Amino acid sequence: MSSHGKATTRPAVNHKPSAEAANPKVNPDPSDNQIKDPDEWVSGDEPMTGAQASYLKTLSEQAHDPKAFDPDLDKAEASKRIDRLKQKQGH
Repeated sequence: MSSHGKATTRPAVNHKPSAEAANPKVNPDPSDNQIKDPDEWVSGDEPMTGAQASYLKTLSEQAHDPKAFDPDLDKAEASKRIDRLKQKQGH
């Protein structure tokens, strides 16, 4: 009991890592194999995402390479083309 006659309570101790520490985007584990070849993706043969399509379209326009964009690409091929265009532009 405290000197005022009331019981003191201690704050609960949270032993979980903070959200920031647990976020792999903030603190990636260098031993984790996060980067896979697009040909090895389980979902690589699914249609590219809207974000991929938008980014690939933008990059193809910036690189003056309109043939790099194809709306029917799968995720893996879109990723490869994005990487190629980024390298071409020095990103």
